[in-house]
Amino acid sequence: MEMIWFILVSAMLAVYVVLDGFDFGAGILHRLVAKTDDERRTVLAAIGPVWDGNEVWLVAAGGVLFMAFPRVYSAAFSGFYLALMLVLWLLILRGIAIVNRSHQENPLWREFWDTTFSLSSGLLAVVLGASLGNVVRGVPLDATGFFSIPLFTNFRPGPRPGIFDWYTLLSGIFTLCVLAGHGALYLNWKTNGPVQARSRAWARTAWLAVVPLWVLVTLATAWIQPTNFNNFSARPWSIGFILLMLGGLWGVFRFLKRGLERAAFLSSCAFLLGLMAATMTCNYPVWLRSSLDPTHSLTATNAASENHALRVGLVWWTIGIALAGAYFAFVYHSFRGKVEAGPAGSGH
Repeated sequence: MEMIWFILVSAMLAVYVVLDGFDFGAGILHRLVAKTDDERRTVLAAIGPVWDGNEVWLVAAGGVLFMAFPRVYSAAFSGFYLALMLVLWLLILRGIAIVNRSHQENPLWREFWDTTFSLSSGLLAVVLGASLGNVVRGVPLDATGFFSIPLFTNFRPGPRPGIFDWYTLLSGIFTLCVLAGHGALYLNWKTNGPVQARSRAWARTAWLAVVPLWVLVTLATAWIQPTNFNNFSARPWSIGFILLMLGGLWGVFRFLKRGLERAAFLSSCAFLLGLMAATMTCNYPVWLRSSLDPTHSLTATNAASENHALRVGLVWWTIGIALAGAYFAFVYHSFRGKVEAGPAGSGH
């Protein structure tokens, strides 16, 4: 049961990265692909019906983590308190910026909120990427099962690192470029005219940056945490995730060149899903790796709830995820097709 719940929580996080990732990317590129107020409202109209719903996957994943692995939840949410506050405030700023920008017709007012939207989206991508880097690298988890970690120390990985060091910052920059490319492909699919043309151009630029950064992050991970690659080689079936990543990366460039907008975006989704699946496969069964002593690490085995709770939870999770999946399918189907700028007085 512990392995099943590890897979389920990881899958929910991967879905969150794919869904909220494209509206993060749209926010990152908001001021670059849209030059006029109409164009910027077009970008917001592309994500307007779904951006807040996409964030539900992060909340749901946190709730499921609390039910299935309470020790991991308590350690992570206390140890990463500063990072989580940054994520919370940046999420709030994104929502406020989307809603408030059209409350006044003053150009300075709208420029301020558009800039806030772009900066908060970019910083969110970096912080979330760095957070995943912390999970891979390890945190100063002690014998009590808790840790405290500052924002940064000397920017070097070690027994007592900060949230940001050169490795986690590299992970954050990589995430920034991947999500920018992901969002650009979404806008290329959902918009027309100048916004689509600029999105297509930025998609090429972003994904050309992703390739060398992906190689650098992979090499850095092999140096920082070589045991992860030992885990990967011991599970030959996981090569499918590598193939999914490579296929997705190939599809992005291939379909973008051929003008197949939806196929290019779905290829980007495949790359992100493969990346998350490969990362969590390498990490399994570890949730939080201790940089002080490996025996202090929290794993799917030593941090799980009782089997009865996991079995009952699986029944309710199945019902809940079926309802959530049906709702998201309905929403995305209802807002299919190209978008146009919303009314000037609306939030999006």
